[in-house]
Amino acid sequence: MLRHSTILLLMPHLGEGGAERVMTHLARSLPNDNFDVHLGLVTENSSTAEILPAYIQVHELGASRVLFGAIALLRMVWKLRPDLIISGMFHLNFLVLLLRPMFPRATRVLVRQNGMLPVRTGRPRSRMVLGLYKATYPHANGIICQTLAMAEDLTRLLGLSAKLHVLRNPVDLQGIRQLVTRSPRHWSGQGPHLVAVGRLSLEKGFDLLLDGFAILRRQYTSADLVILGKGAEEKALRARCNALGLSACVSFAGYVAEPASWFAGASILVIPSREEALPNVLLEGAAAGLPIVATPCSPGVVQLLHGQSGAWIARSVSSDALAKSLLAALATLRPGQRFRHLWLDPFELHKAVAAYETLIDETLSRPL
Repeated sequence: MLRHSTILLLMPHLGEGGAERVMTHLARSLPNDNFDVHLGLVTENSSTAEILPAYIQVHELGASRVLFGAIALLRMVWKLRPDLIISGMFHLNFLVLLLRPMFPRATRVLVRQNGMLPVRTGRPRSRMVLGLYKATYPHANGIICQTLAMAEDLTRLLGLSAKLHVLRNPVDLQGIRQLVTRSPRHWSGQGPHLVAVGRLSLEKGFDLLLDGFAILRRQYTSADLVILGKGAEEKALRARCNALGLSACVSFAGYVAEPASWFAGASILVIPSREEALPNVLLEGAAAGLPIVATPCSPGVVQLLHGQSGAWIARSVSSDALAKSLLAALATLRPGQRFRHLWLDPFELHKAVAAYETLIDETLSRPL
């Protein structure tokens, strides 16, 4: 065991996203008798005092965008001279690896891939983005993938299999279960009660969910839906909700710091995403025992849920397929039914953080 190594965890900011939760769990849980842990936040950020222990040193660089934080990031790295940097968001990963030749020679870098490669989506900028991956990722000491499918994707497109490590997202399963137990019920009426969580953006597929929910309501006239999150698509989604005649049974609850506080009394957690590597809310909902209905938004999600009790995967990323899976789930579920979701075991907080700790030690032990 290497003692008192300085670890710098880097994120653009802290917020409601799954990548932010993973980094927060690492900051809290890496043993402070082995590591001096620092958290670097490149862009604006809200107070972290309530969510991190006092021994974690937080460095807020205050850049308006990740790219504009390059000089401040270099200064911080030279001041701290960390033994290891772990960067947790792909656009920040690019910056860190571009700057790496200017870091202290002894500083190693791990990057955590938080999404499937954008080239899968056929976007116009995909060739440029793939070029950035090819130019920067070979310079990492290791690349952390959330799922085997993500590692296979990176291997196919970048050929970096020797540097890839599949590590599960750390999830505080017991903490989520306790939160659900002590949270008040937000639901009323007969239901079924559907909940969905995420940033209100196109890739999250909430428009597909609204269309699918309109189909479901023809059979379940007392069904309701709560969407937790905020984002640029909120106005368009509210307009779509009104056009579908769903205003009385769909609620937009905005950003909720602890989505699990809404899980008590919910009938189903819905993951309607068009593209999603491994949504943290899926893991949190499973920790609470919720039945899960998801689109096949990534090979990783399909691999995780295929054939599992209490999980339904739509045949395609579409409103019709999502509605069919929701109806199939409701046809078999008992009111309030919960599932153990034994596949969650590797994601348990201490097991997942221990895997990160092992990788950190292995990385620091290798010759420069």
